[in-house]
Amino acid sequence: MIELKVPPVGESINEVTLVKWTKPDGVWVNRDEVICELESEKATFELNAEQAGILHHVAEEGANLNIGDLACRIDDQAQPPAETFKQQIITFESEAPEPISAPVSTPVKDNVKATPVATKIISEQNIDKHQVKGSGSHGRITKNDVLAAMAKPGTLPGKVLNERSEQKEKMSNLRKTISRRLVEAKNSTAMLTTFNEVDMTAIMAMRTLYKDAFKEKHGVGLGFMSFFTKACSIALQEWKAVNAYVDGEEIIYHEYCDISIAVSAPKGLVVPVIRNAESLSMAEIEQKVAELAAKARDNKLTIEEMTGGTFTITNGGVFGSLMSTPIINIPQSAILGMHKIQDRPMAINGQVQIRPMMYIALSYDHRIIDGRESVGFLVRVKELLEHPELLLVGKDPVKLLLEL
Repeated sequence: MIELKVPPVGESINEVTLVKWTKPDGVWVNRDEVICELESEKATFELNAEQAGILHHVAEEGANLNIGDLACRIDDQAQPPAETFKQQIITFESEAPEPISAPVSTPVKDNVKATPVATKIISEQNIDKHQVKGSGSHGRITKNDVLAAMAKPGTLPGKVLNERSEQKEKMSNLRKTISRRLVEAKNSTAMLTTFNEVDMTAIMAMRTLYKDAFKEKHGVGLGFMSFFTKACSIALQEWKAVNAYVDGEEIIYHEYCDISIAVSAPKGLVVPVIRNAESLSMAEIEQKVAELAAKARDNKLTIEEMTGGTFTITNGGVFGSLMSTPIINIPQSAILGMHKIQDRPMAINGQVQIRPMMYIALSYDHRIIDGRESVGFLVRVKELLEHPELLLVGKDPVKLLLEL
């Protein structure tokens, strides 16, 4: 009998949660097969079978386990099933799909009863009677019930009127960590936010012109994140305090740009890191963003991929946010917030023109970053985004040619 214990998953992590068993108790599992998912305060990871055999659960789903605790046992002395194909059709909790059969014309019986007058109104007004709560005998829907439902338009489909139920859910380790770090960031930094806006005309025109060729050559779409990552990498090297952090009574300055990208995952916000973003091409940045985003959606990010980072970019615009004040991702000293692109009238050379504009926000730790540096950094990012040709060398090509 082999015992499988919770393995070490990173420094300072002492507890994990057994999210779910991917294999039920008492079934045959093959070597290296995934048998359960565990979640730490930083990431979700899998536990694999060390040997083939019969699986015996020890810990229950939802249980908090310490590093080294026993999760399950595998009877490696057990005989494999006589017919191996049987294991291929065993699914957890018998979730195999029902066989597809030919359509049957038998009508489905409707148990929701209504008076003739109520039925007439429901038919004429195209009302779903399943959303109307009947007050008559045996739940029968009356005329007054229908009129009462019609008098309260705008209620969500399927929502029972005047319902006051509540739902309690255990907070995951990841959500606990997010909560703790956000409060810590607010309480331990002198956080301030400065704003600006970017005319996205040039970038949108470039994407329209080159997106098909870019995807064909590099196998990934040309998004906005590569432009912002490249612009921030250049600005961070020019405004070094924004790329630093406070360590006790010392300031640590980074000569590299490890850009954390805030990604909304199924279990909460995660911030995987693009290492040495200043050395990557646009295509390499987009490929890395796509890779990290896919891993975040599938809960496959490793501790190493979310550790470190010298600066963070978050994009609330994908959810429709027009403006926000992002919270610093400690121990970093600054975070850039992207927002929704919205057409707005702008004064251009004395004329009003409609331009695609985006508000950008920089939240920063005032202990290390002064107003001049924060505003200068944001203005530089704005300049690089509005003139994307500057992203190539960080300078105006004409001025570079003239050595100005």
